[in-house]
Amino acid sequence: MKRSFAAFLLCGVLACMAPRAGAQSSQPFPPRAQILALMHRADDYQIAHPVMKPGDRNWERGTWYTGVMEAWKATHDKAFLNQALAWGRQSDWQVGQEKLGANRLFCAETWTELYLTKRDPAMIEPTQRWLKTDAPNSPAGAKRWYLDGGKPYVDSLYGAVVFPMLTRATGNKEYLATMRSFFDDVSGELWDKDEGLYYRDPTFIGKLDANGKKIFWSRGNGWAFAGIARMLEYPPKNEPDRQKYIAIFRQMAAALIERQSPDGFWRANLDDPAEFPHPESSGTGFFCFGLAWGINHHILDRKTYLPATEKAYAALMSAVSPEGAVEWGQLVDSQPHAVKQTNTHEYVTGAFLLASGEVYRLSK
Repeated sequence: MKRSFAAFLLCGVLACMAPRAGAQSSQPFPPRAQILALMHRADDYQIAHPVMKPGDRNWERGTWYTGVMEAWKATHDKAFLNQALAWGRQSDWQVGQEKLGANRLFCAETWTELYLTKRDPAMIEPTQRWLKTDAPNSPAGAKRWYLDGGKPYVDSLYGAVVFPMLTRATGNKEYLATMRSFFDDVSGELWDKDEGLYYRDPTFIGKLDANGKKIFWSRGNGWAFAGIARMLEYPPKNEPDRQKYIAIFRQMAAALIERQSPDGFWRANLDDPAEFPHPESSGTGFFCFGLAWGINHHILDRKTYLPATEKAYAALMSAVSPEGAVEWGQLVDSQPHAVKQTNTHEYVTGAFLLASGEVYRLSK
């Protein structure tokens, strides 16, 4: 029987080079100018080598643009802002085109962040209208509008930040109520209170890999860890569930640094790095972002978490090819699988930009 999420809580190296083994110790962050140049290199490569079709606004590209917006907010480089504005106008500010309700909101995160900068109601009106639509993948049409084939999936939590963003944009606290019920339902089923990590979906609960280890997908936990950090940035300070989210975030952070490999990366299966031993950069990008965000917002102890963040960012820099491709990113999937050095995608670039933006702030 599924218990409430509250019950669970109570119970509870450098750029242009392929990753090298042996990066055992942390190293200081590079100068801000170098971080900014690396962000532009990765972003320019992705612009020149799109994976998705023209006009796409689904989760892969939506994740990339959350990184573009992070780059803008951290550096105030207008090239990133103008890029996001152009994508929004091209998309007519509509929600994603996918069947899954939470995934439809990934692009809306960028629209709402742009609204908070430009205050143009046209940027958020389509999202507000869709959220009121009587459809099985919309909060107005179904109680569990965020399921995939009848199952919750942890990736969906990355879309939850739209709701506190919209509350800040409009003052309407009903969005926060939607976020709470969404977050609690997904977490209540997928959170492992003993390990401090999430299962990707219910099919992995109680399942072990060939080496007898639990299966905690790196990028799946990355969606949650980065998503919670972004969620915490927007609600009012008196949000009643704020301390609950912080407690989860801190428990995840502690679990993650225990599982970081000596080279600074995390592997595709967090509990069994030997199963797929190659580096994995998309989960690493999300984790680096979350750790840096936690330090910057005084939620994570700097002395404890800065070395892991430094190692993670050095690893990420090493994953950027001379052309700007962010390599070693697991392709579209729903569980741990093998990764090749040449694997990359738009969401991999997004995770790298998220990490780079937060490290840019941290490196002052």
